[in-house]
Amino acid sequence: MEHAPFPTWPDVAADLVATAAGRAPADLVLTNAKVVLVQTREVMDGWQVAVKQGRFAYVGPDATHCIGAATEVQDLAGKYLIPGLCDGHMHIESGMLTPAEFARAVIPHGTTSMFTDPHEIANVFGLRGVRLMHDEALMQPVNIWTQMPSCAPSAPGLETTGYEIGPDDVAEAMAWPGIIGLGEMMNFPGVVAGSQQMLAEIAETQKAGKTVGGHYASPDLGPDFHAYAAGGPADDHEGTHEADAIARMRQGMRSMIRLGSAWYDIESQITAITERGLDPRNMIICTDDCFAKTLVDDGHMNRAVRHANACGCDPLIALQMATINTATHFGLEREIGQIAPGRRADMIVTSDLHSLPIEVVYARGVSVAKGGAVLVDCPHLDWPDDTRASVHLGKTLEAADFEIHSDASQVSANVIGVVENQAPTKALVMDLPVRGGVVEPDGIAQIALVERHRGTGGVTNGFVSGFGYGPGMAMASTVAHDSHHMIVVGTDRAMMAKAANRLAEVGGGVTLWRDGEEQALVELPIAGLMSDAPATDVAAKVTRLVDAMEAAGCTLNNAYMQHSLLALVVIPELRISDLGLVDVRTFELTEVIQ
Repeated sequence: MEHAPFPTWPDVAADLVATAAGRAPADLVLTNAKVVLVQTREVMDGWQVAVKQGRFAYVGPDATHCIGAATEVQDLAGKYLIPGLCDGHMHIESGMLTPAEFARAVIPHGTTSMFTDPHEIANVFGLRGVRLMHDEALMQPVNIWTQMPSCAPSAPGLETTGYEIGPDDVAEAMAWPGIIGLGEMMNFPGVVAGSQQMLAEIAETQKAGKTVGGHYASPDLGPDFHAYAAGGPADDHEGTHEADAIARMRQGMRSMIRLGSAWYDIESQITAITERGLDPRNMIICTDDCFAKTLVDDGHMNRAVRHANACGCDPLIALQMATINTATHFGLEREIGQIAPGRRADMIVTSDLHSLPIEVVYARGVSVAKGGAVLVDCPHLDWPDDTRASVHLGKTLEAADFEIHSDASQVSANVIGVVENQAPTKALVMDLPVRGGVVEPDGIAQIALVERHRGTGGVTNGFVSGFGYGPGMAMASTVAHDSHHMIVVGTDRAMMAKAANRLAEVGGGVTLWRDGEEQALVELPIAGLMSDAPATDVAAKVTRLVDAMEAAGCTLNNAYMQHSLLALVVIPELRISDLGLVDVRTFELTEVIQ
C-alpha cells in the first residue's frame, strides 16, 4: 500500500521562509510558552512558536507577524513546550499490538517518534513480515522508522526460525522509504569471530549511510567487547551497570539505557552522568520492550523520562536523552528532536518538567492527543489471511510429550534460573527426584519449547526455577523471543498439553491453565505475536493473565516478560530452543540431565 510521504523540508522551505518573515500566515501559533530548547539546554520564557505545513517556521520571542486571519492561535498560559519524545530502541510486537494500535496507545504519552526493530515478526514471516510492519508504520500520524532485523536466527546453529534473514535481505530493505538502519546485532559472538554474514549485513547498512544497532549481551568488557565495537554497531542497550554505559560511550557508541516493562536499567547506568559527570550527548533513553498493560497503566517514554528524573537526572538532560540525542544518533537532527525551524512540529504541552504530565501532544503540527485522549485516527493495514494462521504443531500434544525420563532415582539437572527485572538468567544445578522413570520438577517448574513454524511435532523439555508456581498449572505463549516457537512453563504436564493445544486452536497468544480449567487467554492472532484490537482491550486480558499468574503462585514483577524471553539464546546464561538447552556462556548446546 502506497501512502503520500510527509513533505520534506525542501518541499516547504519557501512557505517556511515566507511565514517566518511575516509574508504568509502560519497554520498554528502557540503563544506565552516556556519553550524548552534541548539543543542548548535552555528554557525560553514567553517565547512563541509558529507552524506551517507541519513544520516549525518560527521559534522566538514574538510570532505576532506570523498570525493571519486563518491562523489558529493557542495561549499556553506559561506552560512548558517540549519536543515530542523519541524512543531510540523498541519492538512494537512486544506490546502485543500492531503498529497502528501501538501508536494509538503511546500518542497520549507524548511519544511522537519511534525506532522499531520488528525482528519478532521476521522470525515468523521473514522479509515479508518486516515489510508489512514497515508499511503499517508509515500509515501512522506519528513517526515510526523501521530498523531492518539483522539476526534471524539470533544464534545460527542454536535455534530454528520460521524464516532466515541474510545480507541480500538487508540490502533490499535499505532501499525502502521507512528503513532507518540495521536492527540490533544480537549475534555478537559472530561479529567478534569475524562472521562474514554478520559483517556483510553491517556493511550493506553502512554503504546505505544508515545506522547499525548493537546488542552486546555480555559482562565481558575486554577484547571481545572492543572487537564488537570495531565491527560497526553504533549503539547498545544491553548494559546493566555504570561501567557498561561508560565503556560504550568511551568506544564512540551511544549507550541506550532502558526502562521497559521488565528492564530497569536506567538507575544503575545514569550515574555515569549524574555522579561521574560525563558528557550526556552519547546517552539515550529507550524502552526496548513494553507490553500493552504497561502502556495503558503507566505510560511509555514519558514514564522512562520521569524515572530518569527520579534517579537524580537534570530534567533538561533527561529530555535531551529522549529527543535530540536520539535524533542525532539516527542522522535526523534536521528532522525531529528539537523545537527549531524546519523540524517536524512534534511537541508536548506540560506544566512540569519533573513529573512530566502530558497535557497536549502535537505531531507534525496537528493536535493528536489531549488529556490522555487520542484525537486522530491510526490506520490499519489489511493483514493477509496467512498471517493470522501461523501456529502449526503437527499433532495434538499429550502429557507424555512433556516427560523427561531417567533410570536413576535422583538426577542432577541443569536448570534455568529467572532473575527478577533482568534479561539474563542464571545457570543452576539442582537435584530432582525421579518417580516411575520420569523426572519431577519438585519445588520448581518444567519448561518446554514447542516447535510451531513447520508442524514438526517437536518438543524440547527442561526445567526452570524462580517463578514460584504452585501445583496443577501451566502457561503457554507463542511470544517466545526470538524464534517465536511456543514456550510452555508448568507444574502439571497435562495442563501443559492443554495450554499448548489451546494456542494452536486460537492462532497464538498466551494462555494459563490451572486445575483443569483455562484461567486467562490473550489472543494474538497476527503471527502469534500481535492483536489488532485496542490496547485497552489487550491490557484488560493481560491484567486477567497477571492475576491468574499471581493466583498460581508467581510474585515476580512483570513475570510474563521473563517467560517470553526464556528462549532468547543470545542472552546468558541458560536458555532453551527447539534444538535443546543452550549454555549462552559458551554458545553450545548442553544436556538437561548432567
